[in-house]
Amino acid sequence: MISSVLPTYNRAPLSFVKGEGSWLIEAGGRRYLDLGAGIAVNTLGHANPELAEALKAQADTLWHVSNLYKIPAQEALADKLTELTFADTCFFANSGTEAAELAIKMARKYWYDKGLPEKYEIITFEGCFHGRSTAAIAASGAEKMVKGFGPALEGFVHLPFGEWEELAAHVTENTAAIMIEPVQGEGGIRVVPDEVLKSMRQIADEKGCLLIFDEVQCGVARTGKLFAHEYAGVTPDIMMIAKGIGGGFPLGGVLATEEAASGMTAGTHGSTYGGNPLGCAIGLKVLEIVSDPAFLAEVNRKAGLLRQKLEGLMADHPDLFEGVRGEGLMLGLKCKTSAADLVANGYEQGVLTVPAHDNVVRLLPALNISDEDITEAVARIDAAATALES
Repeated sequence: MISSVLPTYNRAPLSFVKGEGSWLIEAGGRRYLDLGAGIAVNTLGHANPELAEALKAQADTLWHVSNLYKIPAQEALADKLTELTFADTCFFANSGTEAAELAIKMARKYWYDKGLPEKYEIITFEGCFHGRSTAAIAASGAEKMVKGFGPALEGFVHLPFGEWEELAAHVTENTAAIMIEPVQGEGGIRVVPDEVLKSMRQIADEKGCLLIFDEVQCGVARTGKLFAHEYAGVTPDIMMIAKGIGGGFPLGGVLATEEAASGMTAGTHGSTYGGNPLGCAIGLKVLEIVSDPAFLAEVNRKAGLLRQKLEGLMADHPDLFEGVRGEGLMLGLKCKTSAADLVANGYEQGVLTVPAHDNVVRLLPALNISDEDITEAVARIDAAATALES
């Protein structure tokens, strides 16, 4: 008999009733160190008091109004995001998947309005993950994403990850945009080199297409910069955000230049809940905290500490680990044996990590994790690795 919750997840046998900072607690009282943070969502940990206060204050005044009206919290968050980034305008949604849908629509509508409807193809890269909607799975092109769901939406060109020198040859008169995650999350914490992002910007400008960055997982201070593309010193035309911006509350968005967004006029897109007062009040508080240079400096310091300890862990278990990859507090342990087995053994040791493609275990802790919790977390992963070896 099917469960009342549609069984689309292979769920771990864990159930949590409370969260405190970097810890999750089961009903029986057992505590787990959370290095997944809801898959890079709980930016400031569980039950963060500042976010709770922002939520309660907004909840006492106004929960929801239609986007038929002005929403002050939405305008304040958009103002802050455009102040801090390349963007001139923002659209708020509920998730990264919704953000991807709009980014794709925006790129295609831009060229349609320029009188070039044939420019609708979007170049993506092996291992990418842009969500699970019809357009997003087509963008991925991976068999495990599209199999069984009928004909995939046309208009996506899939290129190998890492064969960057081939990109320019694939940009044609039909190319609307190049779309890429500066750091792949689901794909195995694979960092796109800075010089490659610079080259993509140059190719897009020279050949006449848009550049889209998907920073749903790697954005909002996760890599030690407010957005990961800042390391390369280039900007996109369109960028998707979600996950970390809501600190645990469903919130996503698309940021764009005025030019790239020029096709999105009244009636071309919408959302019932996107940009609601609750989500935007929390997003504003998250952004206020994580955009502080002192906070970003701490993210980088903690990232250095975690990476150092992981390098030591790798040296202690050379038969299990191949390397450490990633940027900031978006790190991956590349395994020689099953990454899923290490994650499962971690449950036994009271530490939560997240598996990814390419046999990688993702470590995506809260950005304000303490030094003590970093030390304890690596000790628990060490214990899980020892148990796996035995």
